[in-house]
Amino acid sequence: MVGWWQVEWVARRRSVAALEPAVRRSRRLWRRRPAALIARSRLHVAFEIGVVLKGLNGLLELTGGTLLLAFPPSAIQHFIVGLTHNELSKDPDDFIATQLRSAAEHLSVGGELFGAIYLLSHGVIKVGLVYALLKDKRWAFPWAVGVFAAFAIFQIYRYFVQPSDWLIALTVLDVFVIVLTRLEWQRVKRERYESL
Repeated sequence: MVGWWQVEWVARRRSVAALEPAVRRSRRLWRRRPAALIARSRLHVAFEIGVVLKGLNGLLELTGGTLLLAFPPSAIQHFIVGLTHNELSKDPDDFIATQLRSAAEHLSVGGELFGAIYLLSHGVIKVGLVYALLKDKRWAFPWAVGVFAAFAIFQIYRYFVQPSDWLIALTVLDVFVIVLTRLEWQRVKRERYESL
């Protein structure tokens, strides 16, 4: 779809005759279904927000995996104890502080290596897919749906092994992004087909 600012820019760069088919197609789309275009743009914004959240999740995983590789478990435990000491002295039942302490106490050398590899691999895959999705690379859409679905299935499995509210939140985000990625993929295919 062509916006009027693009029409002016192309008119300065090209002849008006080359621009006429795009303008006609744009006017036809606006007249045909303005409500559908508004809904699509809202879906597109929701898709971008969901994908950006996945990208931030991937960056956090990269950071966490790097920190797990850089520091031994004892240093991480000492840091977590120092970080949560003040909060737990005020509120001994603080959810986040107790969860952090519990995770730090169960951290071992083997678990640390597995966690680092797990976080780094997830982070690299997520950041790469998010970059490709935001650049509208067509190959990234089916890959993202498949990879995020695999992550969601693994997170559901992990939830049954070791229940965690964070796993539920990440799985809900994955399902949300999968649905929006599928809708965005259909939109991109339809727009490329109509532009032919």
